[in-house]
Amino acid sequence: MNTERREQVAPPRAAYHRYVALGDSQTEGVGDGDDVRGLRGWADRLAETVARSSPGLHYANLAVRGRLAGQVRAEQLGPALALEPDLATVVAGVNDLLRPRFDADEVAGHLAAMFAALTGRGARVATLTFPDLTRLIPAARPVAPRITALNAGIREAARAHGVTVVETADHPAVTDPRLWSHDRLHAAPPGHARIAAAFAHALELPGTDDSWSRPLPPPGVAPATGLRRAGVELAWAAAFLGPWLTRRLRGRSSGDGRTAKRPTLLPVASG
Repeated sequence: MNTERREQVAPPRAAYHRYVALGDSQTEGVGDGDDVRGLRGWADRLAETVARSSPGLHYANLAVRGRLAGQVRAEQLGPALALEPDLATVVAGVNDLLRPRFDADEVAGHLAAMFAALTGRGARVATLTFPDLTRLIPAARPVAPRITALNAGIREAARAHGVTVVETADHPAVTDPRLWSHDRLHAAPPGHARIAAAFAHALELPGTDDSWSRPLPPPGVAPATGLRRAGVELAWAAAFLGPWLTRRLRGRSSGDGRTAKRPTLLPVASG
């Protein structure tokens, strides 16, 4: 963990009673399970970790895939406040930076409003910065400055409202392809496990450490190069980029018609 960046803005609690997660597809758990068997995801995993030291924890997950930061604020903040959480996570902004029109200050403003509302009700709030997606998606190089601007806005908003920041952006291991799904936009199960561990460490939960940030063992096979790499990129574009662009052109979202998977507080068994 980069302790130079992270500020201790709130002391750890002896116990949490109500954890509410707000966000988009990553918080919903896309990439960790599926829509048939059900999604798990880092927020579910974090809830299980919290429950180990907070028996009786109840947890709600209001996240819906495809949501922009403004939509998370408009659709999820009110229901979240009604649940009176003493712990909340807010992760949003990636869907915004992938749109043609992106305003980092506007996104940070939505996040700041959510941070202010939740901390104002006494909740411990945590968020994260985003890794450099261009390490996973070379074609995304034009959005690199947007990621930097978004992360700066997240840090500033968090600092203003006493929110704990998980600095995933500082650790190259986070963009190891083995932690990501085939679409390269959503974490795979091992990636979701690491995100949960990063939040748990930032929240100073008992028994946690910075092992989430350490590199994976060297891969057993050499990375693709040359023509093989080009073939991999073409296959990825056909399977994921094409459908994504088609949805954008049609004004559609992957979250159309979807609702939160866990809209009410339910008991959590410790993992």
